Amino acid sequence: MEDQRRPTDVSLVFPPHPVWVRAARDTVRTLLAVSHRPELTDIAVLLTSEAVTNAIKASAGRGRPTPVTLHAGWAGPRRLRVLVHDEAPGLPDLRIPGPDEEGGRGMQLISNGADAWGVCGRGPGRGKATWFELGRSDLGG
Repeated sequence: MEDQRRPTDVSLVFPPHPVWVRAARDTVRTLLAVSHRPELTDIAVLLTSEAVTNAIKASAGRGRPTPVTLHAGWAGPRRLRVLVHDEAPGLPDLRIPGPDEEGGRGMQLISNGADAWGVCGRGPGRGKATWFELGRSDLGG
């Protein structure tokens, strides 16, 4: 008999270093595996990677680096919400990079790949959180 309980939400707090991007991806991947939602894995892992990378870059560029927080959980029975918080000032930039630029596509990927997304002041401490949702098209959920 399949476990029908609501999947567990997860949180991870880590220093702003690129090595933690993999841990953030693995955290979301594991949540989706135990939640029996493998169809969301590829896009959720990609968008998590982009949001965490942006937060790490914003936080690490400060004189005194502050932690990054990842929270992934269920905003509804079948709707995944991922929130990445950092304490760096300013907001992420949704822009269209030039064809020769190596970076600058993170927010564009989130905007195009998520069912909903945004930036808010929610989360621990100062700063902002970039969030996205997947699975909103599952109306029967």
